[in-house]
Amino acid sequence: MNKKELIRVLIADDHAIVREGLKQILADTKDIVVAGAAENGLDAVKLARAGEADVLLLDISMPDRSGIEVLKQIRKEYPAIAVLMLSMHREDQYAIRSLKAGASGYLNKQSAPAELVNAIRQVASGRKYISTELAQELANQVGDDREIPAHETLSDREYQTLTMIASGKTVTDIANELVLSVKTISMYRSRLLQKMKLRHNAELTHYAIRNHLVD
Repeated sequence: MNKKELIRVLIADDHAIVREGLKQILADTKDIVVAGAAENGLDAVKLARAGEADVLLLDISMPDRSGIEVLKQIRKEYPAIAVLMLSMHREDQYAIRSLKAGASGYLNKQSAPAELVNAIRQVASGRKYISTELAQELANQVGDDREIPAHETLSDREYQTLTMIASGKTVTDIANELVLSVKTISMYRSRLLQKMKLRHNAELTHYAIRNHLVD
């Protein structure tokens, strides 16, 4: 196959096992080659800057910056790269946020290898990729006059803080994981509680569980 016909893929995931697993899956395809791998958001941007890729597989949960923040920067600076978001989260939690931020597609990490390869080929050709399940969810929302859920009014960071608190993490835990100050995370928490008209973490957690925002 002509080198120009190859789809050059970058992988950005903070778990070494996931990165190696993705490499192995793609090694079995004739038209896709892994051009590089990163373990955090900063390195993902550096790889994109090199201009040697057609598609970036980007984990939505990165240790230094949220995947959506990295996505927005790459879409702004390197619009020629198609970004396919990968996540362990339920599709209806982050998929729409990702697509609105400029992602070319969204795929759950539990998807079959064949679906991953198909998604890469699809976004590399300039098309969008969404799973059958997500397409159904979007179809269900068309013409739906329901009131917008409170969590959909949150910013990406506020939403991330919400799900992490609901998962049992403290403000300090979240600050350490996201490499932000405790003061900043406390600010996100205050804002989201105010927007959602909640009083404390217990109500926040109950809301998240009731709305299936955490497993």
